[in-house]
Amino acid sequence: MAAKGPYNESVWSSYHGPNLGYIQDKYEQFIKDPSSVEPNYRDLFTTNGPPPMTPLPEQAPPPAVTGDAEWLKKAVRASKLIANIRIHGHRAANIDPLDRGENPMAQWLDFRTYDLTREDLTAMPASLIWENAPADVKTAWDAVQRMLQAYTQTIAYEFGHVHDEKELRWLNSQAESLSSPAPLNNEERKELLNRLIQVEQFETFLHKTFVGQKRFSLEGNDALVPMLDEIVRAAAHDGAEHILMGMAHRGRLNVLAHILGKPYDIIFSEFHHSPNKELFPSEGSMGINYGWTGDVKYHLGADRAVRHGETVRTRITLANNPSHLEFVNPVVEGFTRAAQEDRSTPGLPKLDTSKAIAVLMHGDAAFPGEGIVAETLNIGKLKGYQNGGTVHIIVNNRIGFTTESEDSRSTHYASDLAKGYEIPIVHVNADDPEACISAVRLASSYRNQFKKDFVIDLIGYRRHGHNEMDDPETTQPVVYGKVRNHPTVYRLYAERLRDERILTAEDVKRMSADSEGVLQAAFEAMKAGKHKNGDSKTSVVLEAESKAPRSTAVPLGTLQEINSELLTAPAGFKVYPKLERILQRRKDALKDGERVDWALAETLAFGTILKDGTPIRLSGQDSQRGTFAHRHLVLHDSETGALHSPLHQLSSSRASFGVYNSPLSEASVLGYEYGYNVFAPDTFVIWEAQYGDFANAAQVIIDQFISAGRAKWTQRSNLAILLPHGYEGQGPEHSSARLERYLQLSAEENWTVANLTSAAQYFHLLRRQAALCGQPDARPLVIMAPKSLIRNTRSTSPGTELASGSFQAVLPEPLLGSKPAEVTRLVICSGKVAIDLQTELEAAGGRDWSWLHILRLEQLYPFPQAELAAHLNSLSALQEIVWVQEEPKNMGGWSYAESRLRDISPQQVSVRYIGRPERSSTASGYADVHTFEQRRIVTEALKLNSQVQAPVPSS
Repeated sequence: MAAKGPYNESVWSSYHGPNLGYIQDKYEQFIKDPSSVEPNYRDLFTTNGPPPMTPLPEQAPPPAVTGDAEWLKKAVRASKLIANIRIHGHRAANIDPLDRGENPMAQWLDFRTYDLTREDLTAMPASLIWENAPADVKTAWDAVQRMLQAYTQTIAYEFGHVHDEKELRWLNSQAESLSSPAPLNNEERKELLNRLIQVEQFETFLHKTFVGQKRFSLEGNDALVPMLDEIVRAAAHDGAEHILMGMAHRGRLNVLAHILGKPYDIIFSEFHHSPNKELFPSEGSMGINYGWTGDVKYHLGADRAVRHGETVRTRITLANNPSHLEFVNPVVEGFTRAAQEDRSTPGLPKLDTSKAIAVLMHGDAAFPGEGIVAETLNIGKLKGYQNGGTVHIIVNNRIGFTTESEDSRSTHYASDLAKGYEIPIVHVNADDPEACISAVRLASSYRNQFKKDFVIDLIGYRRHGHNEMDDPETTQPVVYGKVRNHPTVYRLYAERLRDERILTAEDVKRMSADSEGVLQAAFEAMKAGKHKNGDSKTSVVLEAESKAPRSTAVPLGTLQEINSELLTAPAGFKVYPKLERILQRRKDALKDGERVDWALAETLAFGTILKDGTPIRLSGQDSQRGTFAHRHLVLHDSETGALHSPLHQLSSSRASFGVYNSPLSEASVLGYEYGYNVFAPDTFVIWEAQYGDFANAAQVIIDQFISAGRAKWTQRSNLAILLPHGYEGQGPEHSSARLERYLQLSAEENWTVANLTSAAQYFHLLRRQAALCGQPDARPLVIMAPKSLIRNTRSTSPGTELASGSFQAVLPEPLLGSKPAEVTRLVICSGKVAIDLQTELEAAGGRDWSWLHILRLEQLYPFPQAELAAHLNSLSALQEIVWVQEEPKNMGGWSYAESRLRDISPQQVSVRYIGRPERSSTASGYADVHTFEQRRIVTEALKLNSQVQAPVPSS
């Protein structure tokens, strides 16, 4: 027999007719088995006793609305109270496990603040202040109590910033319902407790077994793991094929163990061979390397397949992530879009957002503090990047490395950034695991319904310091005084289930012993050497550059057919007349005597790659038209504005083509494209910077993912990056793509770095890169793309060069080199400056240039040593090698090339530099200074000895 509370007639007086019959049936169930009814009914009967078995005399219904002015004022004030509970109830909710602060909004949720009495509210009908109030909510007093129950408990809702009326109504109705999301049944509650036990004991086992070693524990936010369990269950139930996750290092080992299924013994082995953390206070660790250099254990990702029922197979992937905490966010978003798209047919890829879901876990200091978060949230609804909504969980321990929240943000909540993007937010107390599951169920339902992001602010605490060697009490004595005396969530929840007679103390003890036994057995297996991966790094062979030939030439007839189709618009489509004239110039470009410019070479490369069956994705700021108005891969009808992409109509295409104008954001977009390419390695993915200088804003993605992901995580990518580069007098932010940075990062054949001078070279290099899609030797490509050379006739190529030959890492200057035995000076250069030299050679007329030769270094990394050495061997009279560049001496390719040139130069041959002197800024902001310096470089390289008066910059 269930315990009965005191009979409370005031509560039961609102139940009549069918409602009373329903509540009586629920009470009979409660008497037989309290666990068989929902938690809200258990609380109702325990607190208020049994409902009456016969109907109580009905109270008189609240009076109808009258014209009394004072009564109407009270009704308005009551409506304001309800509205404030909806909007501000979260400020009075019980969402902090440590109860660390007072609530300034409490008075605004108290009816007395509005000059109302209980009698006033009891006299009003609920329908007056709550449209569509539940049937059992009769009076305004009932409405206020129900609203407070909905909005001020251990789960709190923040929806007032959502402006879409349909969404807001749906969200409010979910918050105000007592049965949606569906509460947990007793079996689910037992499973939840068992999971919490596993989470806590995993952390405590590591703490006592590997004393003093870093693990960045989850303790204080243990509910994260069962929340992820629920996301996996819901996604698998809904038929998702992929769940893509990203997180920083806090709690990562626990997630790897319990969500990704990484065996305990493997994790233990990684700790067993870690170095002494007092000697290595950064993040070094041995025995856990998965690449050539490897990475620490709390940066590594994993994946796992799960089944829901007999048919649905869902793969869970946790992305690798460096300590640049939130930069994994756009990478995971790119994973997700790639998993959702079908790229097997011509036209745009076909997007199905139900196929994959993204889950991102954030730190409470990092979510508002790292700009990459805002960049990633911003792309969430854009056409080229949307993926049906991401579930964001802020793993909020309300403390930074050592400091309070007020030192890390200017907002009340860590989640406030999301308000600007109208993303619904739920705050939930990490000590109430059932509320945490409800938050996840609401997030999943919202995503399914509206295909948008959702934020869960999981508010807990951090049981230890930033890492397990850190003593937090030096800076947080008050907080950690509370933490020391605060029971863990599993113990709180176990006590709750014992009180509700869901299980006994013996049941809890058995569950705990079973969990500890599994951990101990795994540790013993690790010590005995029985774990799967041995005790050293996993051996993964990453192939060097393939020696197999890859033909990039395309028959001229095929190119002509593709070109003809590209210039044919659909019936009725009116191309802007000026653009139509430009495009029609391409009609004869492949005929004898004509030449192909840069943009057409690119478009033809794309067309032939699609013909080969390789999908293409290109994105960047203004990439559809091209920053320099050269590409025009998406045409706009001059009368209707309708869109047409010529590459979508190719009869020979066997794969999709997508080109997207990106937002003004480098880091998130480049990270997104990298993630897309890693997940869909069969796709040729290209990112184009508006100007190469702007890639500076994506340096973390370049350093940590693109250049090093292969070595750290065996993560393959053949992403191509186009960085417009060249000195045309446009100043410091429109000249240099910082070639030197990419060369400094070049090692272990991690990528290819090129600086091209001809359309044919670009055509062949694009096709060579596309051929790497899905191959073991895939690696990224960095191209110093041209600006002025796009329209320079000296960079154009005859169609025959596309139809034959291949990419050449070293190109000899075509105007020189006919008498190699007479050459005394060899100029080696890269990119636009080679065209500047050629221009001067042409202008110099019939001079004797037999003493000079020029080699264009089209590929800088991997350094083409053999090709250069072959050219040097033919120059028997050579006296000097001169590296010529337009960048300052401490930038560009000189620092990279100097030692390599000295290694291959004959002993009697000097190696020296011609270019701008060392500078702190990349380029001059004065056009006349630029022109003077450029002229000096060319003059000195060609020994023209022209006397040029240096200009004085105007003020």
